[in-house]
Formats: sequence, structure tokens, C-alpha cells
Amino acid sequence: MMDEYALITGAGKGIGKSMALQLAQKGYNLLLVSRSENDLQALSSRLTTEYQIKVEYLAIDLSNMGAALSVFNWANTLAVPVSILVNNAGHGLWGDFDILDITAQTAMMQVNMNALVELSYHFIPLLKQQNQAYILNTASTAAYQAVPTLAIYSATKAFVLSFSRALRYELKDTPIAVSCLCPGPTDTGFAHSAGMDALAELAAKFNMAADDVARIGLNGMLNKKAEIVPGFLNKLSAAAARHSPKAFIERVTAGLYKR
Repeated sequence: MMDEYALITGAGKGIGKSMALQLAQKGYNLLLVSRSENDLQALSSRLTTEYQIKVEYLAIDLSNMGAALSVFNWANTLAVPVSILVNNAGHGLWGDFDILDITAQTAMMQVNMNALVELSYHFIPLLKQQNQAYILNTASTAAYQAVPTLAIYSATKAFVLSFSRALRYELKDTPIAVSCLCPGPTDTGFAHSAGMDALAELAAKFNMAADDVARIGLNGMLNKKAEIVPGFLNKLSAAAARHSPKAFIERVTAGLYKR
């Protein structure tokens, strides 16, 4: 059993849960962070039983101011060697910007961007102490274009991608490799939590399994890839978004996600 630890936010469900299981299979000890203590408790029990690793967890809402610092202080108090930071927590809200609740939208920004930035800032000194360390930030294929009715969500993910690439360059001469995972539609319950039940049937046609996205993401991270886009169709859509006129892409995405 290795002594290294990986910290994963948004670990209770979906891609984060799949990453926890797969890192446990590789022998990593885990620090798990999510809002739901029940989810974390169940996952922790499973991981310690099946893989004989060490698991600690913290139930906390990263939309609360100061939550990221609380996560760091908790991990620092444990005094364990963290070599992987997975900033996976995030969510979306579907609807026109001026109709959606502004408090809910700014809370989403806090989780998707601010908490990720704060956690990266606090953990970088610890990660630098390792022979090899990794930061994996979860964005989305929505990072590659503006998405009407997902305006704030897509903007936060564009921020995550840009930040990850810049941070990767800044840390290129350190032991830390920074990667950004940009999944497309994934079977995680995202559509439901974002209020997109009306589009569930459409999403189901294109969904990838969370286990597959997690596997591709972790392999890309360990291979020090800058951007990781799982799935051929997602790679194609990301490339099309890069090279097509923005107004055209916005009309297409607006048509896909309209109410």
C-alpha cells in the first residue's frame, strides 16, 4: 500500500465517486469532500473494506464562503502526504440569466470557480513537497463556447479551462502537473440537478458513463496531458467550437438547450 493521498471534491456521486473508486484500486489513500455526509460515509466504508486503504472524509458545502480554507485546514490537520488534488465539485443551472435566481447563480460561481482557485492556492505548497504531484480540474465541453440558457455555467467552465492552462505553465518547473478534464454529457444526474429534466431524453442519447469519463480523466492526468476531452463526439464538438464562427455555434447550442 502506498502512503500517498488524493483529495477529491464532489466525491459523493458521479465522476468524483468513480475517480475515488479507481484511485483506490491504484492504491491511493483518499480524502473525500462532498456536501452529503451519507454519501461520503457509505463510500468511505466501501473503499476501506474493498481496497484496504485509508479514507477520511469531510461533508461541507463549497458554495459557502471560507469553505475551501476549511477543507485545507482539515487536510493540513491530518498531516498526510497529498500528491493529487482533484477539483471536481461543480454544478449547473439551466435557464435564461435574467430569470434564474441570482443568489443561486453566484453560489454556482463560488463552487465552480472560486473554491477551485482557493483549493489550488492553498494546496500548491503541499503538492510541491512531493516528488510528483497532480492537479486535475474538471471543466466541461461547455468551456469551448458560450451556451445560451447555460450562460453562467459555460462561463465558469471556460474560466476553469483557461485558469488550468495558465497554472500548468506557471508550475511547469515544479513537481506539479496540471490537467483539465472537459467531459461532455455524462450519466451523473447533472441534467436533473440543473433543472433540465425536459432535455433528459436528449442527454441520454449522448451520455458517457461516469466510470469511463473518470478512467480517461485519471489516465490523462497521470500522463500529464493539458486538456482531456473524453469521447470521439466530444472531441469533435470541441474542435468544431474552436474553429467555427462564434455566432453560428451560439445559434446551434441555443437550439439544443432552448426551453
